[in-house]
Amino acid sequence: MRAFASLQLLGLVFGAVFLGCDSFPSKEVYALTNFKEAIYEDPHMVLSDWNSLDSDPCAWSGITCSMTRDYVIKINISGSSIRGFLVPDLGELTFLQELTLHGNRLLGILPKELGLLKYLNILNLGSNELTGPIPPEFGNLTNIVKINLQSNGLSGKLPPELGNLGYLEELYLDRNKLQGTVPAGGNKGLTSNASKLHGMYASNLTGLCRSSQLRVADFSYNFFVGSIPTCLEYLPRSSFQGNCLQKQESKQRAADMCVGAPPSKGRPAVNPKHKPTKNVPKHSDTSKPAWLLALEVVTGTMVCSLVLVAVVTGLQKCNSKSSIIIPWKKSGSVKDHTTVYIDSEMLKDVARFNRQELEVACEDFSNIIGSSPDSLVYKGNMKGGPEIPVISLCIKEEHWTGYLELYFQREVTDLS
Repeated sequence: MRAFASLQLLGLVFGAVFLGCDSFPSKEVYALTNFKEAIYEDPHMVLSDWNSLDSDPCAWSGITCSMTRDYVIKINISGSSIRGFLVPDLGELTFLQELTLHGNRLLGILPKELGLLKYLNILNLGSNELTGPIPPEFGNLTNIVKINLQSNGLSGKLPPELGNLGYLEELYLDRNKLQGTVPAGGNKGLTSNASKLHGMYASNLTGLCRSSQLRVADFSYNFFVGSIPTCLEYLPRSSFQGNCLQKQESKQRAADMCVGAPPSKGRPAVNPKHKPTKNVPKHSDTSKPAWLLALEVVTGTMVCSLVLVAVVTGLQKCNSKSSIIIPWKKSGSVKDHTTVYIDSEMLKDVARFNRQELEVACEDFSNIIGSSPDSLVYKGNMKGGPEIPVISLCIKEEHWTGYLELYFQREVTDLS
């Protein structure tokens, strides 16, 4: 009897495991599938095993699931050169703890729906090509510990809602195009010791001064203005260099690169290499020997002549070499052809005409009824047949790939 009870218990355990596998949330599979569809370049085929028909994504590359295999907790696809977009559906991965897509070629904006991932600990999207602002909804990532958005093209102002991230320890925003002030909102009487942000001070602070756990942050090489917040002065000066801040000791950008940056207070900056000119004669720079002026004129004339000859020669070579291909005119050399693919099965029911028949029908290709930058459309009257349009494509030969040839064939088949 005891053995039978043990077998029953074992059966219940296995049944629960299989039930958990079968009940994987469909919305998470849908979110991952949509993310794959938004990736249009995958040179290393890292997403090749992401099968939309598979109801259990736990074995997909870069995916880690919970112990019970009932939801996704980690996505890690780094340094894979995938190119595409972040989809809002990633916000449906309710229990996701880590999203690491560092070192790829992702485009577009940061979806605000990522702010729904309340269990997220690590958000690493550094070294991509993302643009646009940082959504204020990121302030809802209350369990986040590390945010890495460095080396992208992010712009706009930092949302003060980032101060809501009480567990944030690392923040990397360097090498973007962020503007405005660093939203610290600290008290000027506060010392630079990070420990002062705890306790009674934290309730009176706004912005990043509320992030009491923040120990590493990098704001360098953006376009921040104003001054370094007092509550963040414990960070190294290199964390603020390459901006438009007022404190010049941290190696800020030149003034002409800081469009809209407020001027520094105090005396205007003086170039140490600039020397006063009160004892220098007014016309000392203009008194040059006559032979030097003549040499400059002759040299300038010779350089201009050489440039003009080079331009004329280049134009002649370009005009003498034909760089287009027309459907009925073949190049003289077989080596000049780009490899194309002919699908004879697809074109079996398409009527065929030779160049001479088309030339007669289109009145020696003089009956033009339409044109575009890369094509001409002729009106043709076939002998004993209906009127037909004839399209002549003008495309550089090196751009006429096998893919375009197949596309052109499909267009011809559909029109016929």
